[in-house]
Amino acid sequence: MRRATLTTVSAGALVLGLGACTGSSPSTSYFPLESGHRWAYDAATEREDNSVEHEAMVLSTLGEEPLDSGGRAFRRRSASGVDYWLRADDTGIFRVATKTDLEAEPSVDKPPRYVLKTPMAVGTQWQAMTTSYLLRRKNDFPPEIRHTQQPVMMQYRIEALGEKLKTRAGEFNDCIRVQGTAAMRLFADPVNGFKDMPLNTTEWYCKGVGLARMVRSEPAQSTFLSGGTLTLELTEWQ
Repeated sequence: MRRATLTTVSAGALVLGLGACTGSSPSTSYFPLESGHRWAYDAATEREDNSVEHEAMVLSTLGEEPLDSGGRAFRRRSASGVDYWLRADDTGIFRVATKTDLEAEPSVDKPPRYVLKTPMAVGTQWQAMTTSYLLRRKNDFPPEIRHTQQPVMMQYRIEALGEKLKTRAGEFNDCIRVQGTAAMRLFADPVNGFKDMPLNTTEWYCKGVGLARMVRSEPAQSTFLSGGTLTLELTEWQ
């Protein structure tokens, strides 16, 4: 799966190390960090022309390790060759760095990027930068908007607790639903001119499992642009 998508799930996806409190923190129980876990997802992208693309994504936790930038963090690795370092404290879970196989050193997140923020209660909010993963220009090059537009701020909010969720990996009874909303101002067409294009994300984090589903919606409804919906669904985990 594309790196940009992963950053909305960890998402996707940062200040102090978690240390020995991994098993006892309510936040980490909804986003496990310790080594030995593995998640497999199906990423289905449905575009506005009704075409559908499927892509497999696999993530694994590799345990806690020191970072050259200082401190310790828990590393996750995607099968596509991207590493993510995360920490947790009483403010929540947050990402501190990322690295692709093509980079010599990790890129530090400044500021840290929260995945889940405490308190785990309806109404808890936080912000993180995002970009467009689905919007494309129909005729210009490069078609992907993210290659030419600056990132925008997305507002995240815990919308529900204790939700039930059914996935191909099983049914889960205790899930947190998080909603993310943002807008990117783009030139839609000569008639409408510039418009605020919505970027919406809904994520479900299930207790003891982690991210079980994500739906990213970026509608365009424009003569110059095309959009779509990305659905990330858990198919297997351990």
